[in-house]
Amino acid sequence: MSARAPREERGRFPASVYEHGGEPDPRFSLANERTFLAWIRTSLALLAAGVALEGLALPLQPQLRLAAALLLVALGLLAPAQAWFGWARDERAMRRGEPLRSPALAAPLTAGTALAGVLVLLGLLLR
Repeated sequence: MSARAPREERGRFPASVYEHGGEPDPRFSLANERTFLAWIRTSLALLAAGVALEGLALPLQPQLRLAAALLLVALGLLAPAQAWFGWARDERAMRRGEPLRSPALAAPLTAGTALAGVLVLLGLLLR
């Protein structure tokens, strides 16, 4: 493929994605967008859970409640990064005909969410 993007590709944002390869099947691009939105929903849920832990002053051991709340908010701030960079990486791969990779931040988000759950459980048991 030539170094310049086809006419219909120029001006699409982000150029770092759309300047590569050819147009994939729209169903795959739309599925990639749905995955992006799922990560955004996950981010909102993590942020809401973190705020709720502190805002509702649940009957948990206070230091553990705060630690879990901060961890959930931090994870909620990581999820949009996974959404954006994962979407861009997967869209580029599809345009180039390359295999898709696993989400880069899935393991830290999973471990962090599990840790937040352990902190809440300890907070309940040690109150």
